[in-house]
Amino acid sequence: MGGAFSTSKPKPAAGEEGGESAVVAVHSKAKWDELWDAHKNTTKLVVIDFSASWCGPCKMMEPVFKEMAGRFTDVAFLKVDVDELAEVARTWRVEAMPTFVLARGGEEVGRIVGADKDELEKTINTLRSSSSSTATTT
Repeated sequence: MGGAFSTSKPKPAAGEEGGESAVVAVHSKAKWDELWDAHKNTTKLVVIDFSASWCGPCKMMEPVFKEMAGRFTDVAFLKVDVDELAEVARTWRVEAMPTFVLARGGEEVGRIVGADKDELEKTINTLRSSSSSTATTT
């Protein structure tokens, strides 16, 4: 009994691009400045997860956020702990966790407040296919 085994990776789903992406955890203001400076003048969508280690809903969203980073390789995924980088959280007017800020070209283009994985995915998909949309969900 013989069979053919495929060792090739599955093709990305429609609208998804190949390549590497991962969540980048930012633990210092210097690292934040470096990453933000690298992205703020590009058209690449950036999703910033503002969370806290003590936040239950944040912990629930962590594997979801990582999974999305693996699928949406054309999007940058950053994770900021609001207790470590309170100044960055204040700059982005984060008042509840988790808060997901979506930015492009240095400007906020969307915001999801709360652990709403379906809304986060929908907003990412919408903004990936549009270069000038603004979406806000609270």
